Amino acid sequence: MANKDYYSTLGVGKSASDDEIKSAYRNLAKKYHPDLNKTPEAAEKFKEINEAYSVLSDKTKRANYDQYGSADGPQGFGGGGFSGGFGGEGFGGFEDIFNIFSGMGGRRANVREEGEDIATNLVLTFTEAAFGCEKEVQITRKERCPDCHGTGAKSNSDYVTCPECNGSGQMTYTQQTLFGMTRTVGVCKNCKGKGKVVKEKCPNCHGSGLKTVTTKIKVKVPAGIDNEQVIRLNGEGHQTASNTGVPGDLRISITVRPHALLVRKGFDLYIDAYAPITTLLLGGKVEIPTLKGTTTIDVAPLTQSNTKYTLKGKGVKYLKGFGSGDIIVTLKGEMPKDLDKSSIKLIKELESNIDNKAYPKTNNYKKKIDD
Repeated sequence: MANKDYYSTLGVGKSASDDEIKSAYRNLAKKYHPDLNKTPEAAEKFKEINEAYSVLSDKTKRANYDQYGSADGPQGFGGGGFSGGFGGEGFGGFEDIFNIFSGMGGRRANVREEGEDIATNLVLTFTEAAFGCEKEVQITRKERCPDCHGTGAKSNSDYVTCPECNGSGQMTYTQQTLFGMTRTVGVCKNCKGKGKVVKEKCPNCHGSGLKTVTTKIKVKVPAGIDNEQVIRLNGEGHQTASNTGVPGDLRISITVRPHALLVRKGFDLYIDAYAPITTLLLGGKVEIPTLKGTTTIDVAPLTQSNTKYTLKGKGVKYLKGFGSGDIIVTLKGEMPKDLDKSSIKLIKELESNIDNKAYPKTNNYKKKIDD
């Protein structure tokens, strides 16, 4: 059976750096974690990702794998099958056997721990979202204990080599199966793969290696961010007790308070602007709010209600790129609520002086009724 291509599993090249391998693993692990991804193939994919990372993140194993095709070197099982009654047909060597008898051990040793992500919310004003800003969010997270540095031990002398596995973090387990006697390598149950055990617990963290703290994180909000978008700060989530573990991320969901008049759609802003019907009849200027103060539009005489105006570049800055959206104004003429006698008289005079031909839409409407 062919050797597994761990580089392809993580989607990196053979010359990938440790940071590139770590980044690829983090992204894939979150994508296929069984708690987050409920598809049938996710669990198997997650297992493959962890297997690949456990080899490529270890310099010795990676060197063996690159040279011999096996993390165990020239004596490794590799891809040639396992000579213990399986015949190599349909089995991928050690890893398949480990999976079949996974009940013998827990998580593979040398797989780095990952801290959990933290989710929080940040409320912005309309203009803060449009122009960007710097804010602070207060979060509660687990951090490595400053007294024991994550070991969970009261002192260095209380953090000793595990007597069961002699510090390797792994144990070889033997089990009689219908295929015969099999051996599997799994995580040491005594130290849970750490290679060390605690004799006396740290009084500050009670042996957990972690403390719950409340802290403030500065957040740079980019200009143009919108409601319900998420800012992700890598490494600002929960830490792990192990100093080789990878901290989780901080995910900040954005809530933007609405503007009194402007309505955002993408990067454009929309507004219904009201003016007296006389302004539409005679012409004039109408004031329009923008993100930077106000401006005016010129209304020509005899402008129809619901006429639209576009203010180029007055909208929201593009989140990724140069330029900004527009402000689209819909001008609406407002009729007066009350009229005194003199005003009614003047309007009647106006009505009598306007030729019916000045109302083409009204005439067309009446014609269709008659038809």
